[in-house]
Amino acid sequence: MAEAMVRGILAAGLTTAEQITIAEPMTARQEHLTKQYGLACTQDPAVLCQKSEVLILAVKPQAAAAVLAPYRLFVGERHLVLSIMAGITLRALADAFTAPVRLIRVMPNTPALVLAGASAFSPNGQATAHDREIAAALFSAVGTCVEVPEHLLDAVTGLSGSGPGYVFAFIEAMIDAGVLAGLPRPVAEQLTVQTVLGSARLAQESGEHPAILRDKVTSPGGTTIAGLQVLEKGALRGVIMDAVAAAAERSRVLGE
Repeated sequence: MAEAMVRGILAAGLTTAEQITIAEPMTARQEHLTKQYGLACTQDPAVLCQKSEVLILAVKPQAAAAVLAPYRLFVGERHLVLSIMAGITLRALADAFTAPVRLIRVMPNTPALVLAGASAFSPNGQATAHDREIAAALFSAVGTCVEVPEHLLDAVTGLSGSGPGYVFAFIEAMIDAGVLAGLPRPVAEQLTVQTVLGSARLAQESGEHPAILRDKVTSPGGTTIAGLQVLEKGALRGVIMDAVAAAAERSRVLGE
């Protein structure tokens, strides 16, 4: 996710590679980031915090305590800390530092890599209006961004944070279905990806409810309604709702 953000932010021209420093413990990853993007890398918390006023925490939530401990004494009031760790609350983040810190929790998703991400953020009480503008600018540069109350971020995680995984699983199933129906796999892949992309774009640009768009492609006694009947028998909508709910609950558990 962090690399997706770097690529998106640089592609959007929001900042330059010279203004980004990465704290990366793995030598191979350091070499990749330096070679691919021209980024500076460090493992020294003091150096990173001295060079930076905006810090983005992009580690697995299970590793949060171990990763943040070395930064405890170096992060202070001059820093704006943005966290994209699923489930880790603003309160837990505040407790990780010795000084009052301006904090913003953000839940982005991986389509930020192609400037098509969907992000939501929530600030703590110390964060200023300018801090919220910075967060909105950073994540709007790689897609769309909205501000929500913190109690809704677990739901955001289950929906848009984890959502690309559901969509990719659907795309894979559609491709396999095309192959089963007799299409060469490359043809099935091309048609499936464009169908999903075009449908999403139509939903976005038309402004019409998805149910109306579905009705427009569903002729009486036609092929689409035959396929939709199978999806209804398989409880597609219920399964998707359960998947989002499960991911949201997992986000909540990770924050405990």
